[in-house]
Amino acid sequence: MGFLAPWFLAGAALVGLPLYLHLLRRHTTTPRSFSSLMFFERRTQSSVRHRRLRYLLLLAFRLALLALLVLAFANPYIKRTAASASGNKLMLLVIDNSFSMRAGSRLVDAKRAAVSVLSSRPAPVPAQIAVLGSQMQMLTQPIQDSSALRSAVESIAPGDSRGSFGELARAVRSMRQNTRVPVELHVFSDMQKSEMPASFAEMALPPGVTLVLHPVIQSAQPNWAVESVSAPSQVGDPKKAHVTAVIAGYGTPAATRAVSLIVNGKTTDTRMLPIPPDGRASVEFQSLNVPYGFSRCEVRIDSADSLPADDSYLFAVERSDPQHVLFVHELSDPHSALFFGAALASAAESYFTLDPITVERLPGTDLSKYPFVVLSDVISLSSRSEEDLVTYIKGGGSVLVASGTSTARRGRIPVFGANVVATHDYSRDGERFLTVGDVDPSHPSMQSSGNWAGVKFYYAIGVDPANSRVAAHLTDQTPLLLDKSIGEGHALLFASGFDNLTNDLPTQPVFVPFVNQTARYLSGIENRAGFRLVDSFLELRTAKEQAVSVEVIDPAGRRPLSLTEATSAQSYKLTSAGFYEIRLANGREELVGVNADRRESNLALMDDDVLALWRGSSGPDSQKASLAVAQQEPAKPFSLWWYAMLLVLLAAVGESFVAARYLTSRTEEP
Repeated sequence: MGFLAPWFLAGAALVGLPLYLHLLRRHTTTPRSFSSLMFFERRTQSSVRHRRLRYLLLLAFRLALLALLVLAFANPYIKRTAASASGNKLMLLVIDNSFSMRAGSRLVDAKRAAVSVLSSRPAPVPAQIAVLGSQMQMLTQPIQDSSALRSAVESIAPGDSRGSFGELARAVRSMRQNTRVPVELHVFSDMQKSEMPASFAEMALPPGVTLVLHPVIQSAQPNWAVESVSAPSQVGDPKKAHVTAVIAGYGTPAATRAVSLIVNGKTTDTRMLPIPPDGRASVEFQSLNVPYGFSRCEVRIDSADSLPADDSYLFAVERSDPQHVLFVHELSDPHSALFFGAALASAAESYFTLDPITVERLPGTDLSKYPFVVLSDVISLSSRSEEDLVTYIKGGGSVLVASGTSTARRGRIPVFGANVVATHDYSRDGERFLTVGDVDPSHPSMQSSGNWAGVKFYYAIGVDPANSRVAAHLTDQTPLLLDKSIGEGHALLFASGFDNLTNDLPTQPVFVPFVNQTARYLSGIENRAGFRLVDSFLELRTAKEQAVSVEVIDPAGRRPLSLTEATSAQSYKLTSAGFYEIRLANGREELVGVNADRRESNLALMDDDVLALWRGSSGPDSQKASLAVAQQEPAKPFSLWWYAMLLVLLAAVGESFVAARYLTSRTEEP
């Protein structure tokens, strides 16, 4: 204990004032008539009796009043930690509403158990309600109102997110940094194994948290699900569009399931698919018969299990006439356009068609109507045409530049802006050709393009890859495919040609998927997939649409964006399964099918020893650790001024009462 203003303790000397006042009394007597004093002996009367203290209770109140006043002005305090000052605990009830909790009555059972725990809660203990999906969301503040807490529990609806116990532990650790109150954490969940993070350490709870688990199910249940679907988002010829679906069984026996392709609510094809025990199988639909415009499609199975929500997989398809791609070449090189156009036409979606022109016809061409442009080993490109192409890229367009022997004579790559630092004529070397060395599989052009090992390169140019992303190298480390951002668009450089003279790529099987993937990447179709996963983000605008208002309609028909967000938001988080519509003021529309993460379809439970380890990481040892942390926490002064003033008030009231009593009953001393 200490004093914030110790100099006021000097006022304790005033305690002597009541003593002085109680002793300072004059002895007075009332004269009485007497006949004669002649027979009395004169003596000096002792004053000891008159100096004796009287009214001791009143004196005690007055002394206490002054002493407490002095104490109050000295402002006493004691040092206490935040944890000891609170002297309480918090009950945190977390209800899992992830996608797997839709199985059977899991969520209903979890809410019923949470209400039961609230009913047995001691009245003074505050509680807080939260839900757990991909993130932990607080529904209430720490309160003691039982009816409000029960209402929060009853309001919890099933979600479509993937649950994460790692996110639960992270949120609890963050909460413990803001409060030192011990937390009694109650988790109501199906304890699904897929909700565990990669490392058990991510589930560790901080000191002072006691974990109480409430499993709503005791054993895993078998479940079939449509695990994934591969389908184009845009098609030109429906007969060339294929749909492939993977059907998985989790803890299931061998069975045969009916798999149906549904377009706009109508079943267009059904296949019977045998599925091995606890395994998966794939089925392919050879055509996708969709009308012009957007179509809502799904692949559905007849599983009849406890989780019907994953028995279908949604995707959207847009059918329209093929987009035109501008292919610029020299008059002396007609073969490149033939090879490139044949590869585009051979793609499964057939969504692009080639418009080949010679370089002399390029000036004055409206580039804005093309999703991307190909420059095939041009040497006579005018400066004006190059400026138009650079402006086109900066505005969000894309250009693919193929550089063969003609481009090498320029000394500088047009549009891409890199200087030629070397030319490699491998046909004159001893090996006669080189092959592809390493590739970047994360680049969109190389993701599904297949095996490049058999492609022979007879000629290539060398450029400085500064400020560029290299997606592929030759075996001598010459950059083969380079990607550069220019403004809002992309310039892609292929350091060889498409003429079947500088290499044999056009005759190799890898050429068609390479052209298809590159076309999808440069046109932006790759970013507008017809299906997404819950909790992913959907890009709302392209670089050319920054000033355009956008409208989002969720599966429930609501418009979740405010007026401000509709004009400024760049992306939107997809929080539930179903079809989302995106409409822009410039007339562009999109339709996206959103599905829950299929890792939630595996209803396998966490092992008992893992649950025991997680539960054992809290409890008595955690409480001891919490006390140790509280002892190490810097103590802060806790003022007792209000308590001292309360005692002053009580002393003043007592003094007044006793003084009034003595004054009214005071009589003459005998």
